[in-house]
Amino acid sequence: MLKNEKNIVIKGLGGDGKTLLHLIRQETPDIVLLDINMPEMNGLETIRRIKYEFEKVKVIMLSTYNEEHLIEKAKTYGANGYLLKNVNKEELVNTIFLVHSGQACFPYRLPVKSARLESTDSFLKQFDLTRREMELVEFIKQGFTNQHIADHLNLSIYTIETHRKNIMQKLGLKSPAELMKFLFEYNL
Repeated sequence: MLKNEKNIVIKGLGGDGKTLLHLIRQETPDIVLLDINMPEMNGLETIRRIKYEFEKVKVIMLSTYNEEHLIEKAKTYGANGYLLKNVNKEELVNTIFLVHSGQACFPYRLPVKSARLESTDSFLKQFDLTRREMELVEFIKQGFTNQHIADHLNLSIYTIETHRKNIMQKLGLKSPAELMKFLFEYNL
């Protein structure tokens, strides 16, 4: 994706943390794109070692994991940015340049409205909705697409579609429009 990008030079690729550290010792790049899941030494441990040996090298995590605790760990260990692997080229390039200029780039995380979920629990429980289905109801009301919900919860889009079908069935609704009407009618 970055091979032909102006102002970006790829100095090497490493398939695991140890190989990557060896490459950094040889090339000393400005920025390292790093995965969390790697053989021999995972990405979080690799960040710690990079920051210990090469404190000026900036690190952007690229991961399939969209989980708050992993993002926070990456920050704590010294990551300068965190992106999901399904990021588009423009966002990746922009993040690289922002991190290179000294800024930190971490994803916006929608705050979980747990108090709101608690207040709707009793109403929705009469329809036998699970906690996950109630969480999806909140996302749907805010206008999130299935793909956005899947990305946020780190689930497959097929899982989200199944939950949405189950919600519709349990509420006795036949269309997305009926679902939105239901949510607004009952002020959920």
